Amino acid sequence: MESLDGQGRKIGTAKYGIYAFYDYDGEPIYVGQTREKLSGRVGRHLTNQRTDAVAMRVLDPLEVAAVEVWPLWEFDEMARHATTKEEKKELARLLDAYEYSAYLRAIEESRFKAILNEKIPPVSDPVPLPPSFKASLVTELHRVERGHADIRIARRAETVSRLADVVRERGQVTVGLRRVLVVQAVRLAFLSAQRLAVAEGRPMPTPDSINVSQLVGSVLAEAPDTGEEDDAL
Repeated sequence: MESLDGQGRKIGTAKYGIYAFYDYDGEPIYVGQTREKLSGRVGRHLTNQRTDAVAMRVLDPLEVAAVEVWPLWEFDEMARHATTKEEKKELARLLDAYEYSAYLRAIEESRFKAILNEKIPPVSDPVPLPPSFKASLVTELHRVERGHADIRIARRAETVSRLADVVRERGQVTVGLRRVLVVQAVRLAFLSAQRLAVAEGRPMPTPDSINVSQLVGSVLAEAPDTGEEDDAL
């Protein structure tokens, strides 16, 4: 976040921006936006301070191995001139469009074609993303220690268990949170299957061995919550 861009600006000081987290396999796992400075928002995620994603057990900070950020410097000027309600709504709409574009990119890059966002960004016409800055968040020592498959399997199993507890205790549960629970379980199953394949000395499973779209439906737009889940079950 202290790195400078081509104009000498510190990346982390951008008040508006988009960010994406990646796991130890380079798999995109979460995309978000900020209006409070990139360094503050990303830092709160990774230091386990209160964010919706961490509080709801959607995102495990220790699973994050790299971050990519897109500073949106021009939004500072736009925000200063946005004085009417309509202008402020347009600023929010444009920020959503950047987030949705980064989200679509993450979905495309994901081996499962699904990531851990509880709330899918509002559907928007894709916009060109500005130059990004990406960096590893772990040392080689941490990568060896925390990146071991058995450690990651144990952490993912714990994350799934805690997320299931949130679902059980929350009362009214969003469809997005239930979708994340499925995606986390898929990630756990696939990593466990990879570990088994290594132990047995056979070829690794391929991501298409799990049909995620069949399990969770479309991840390109938020599904309506009908409130009829108990009746359906």
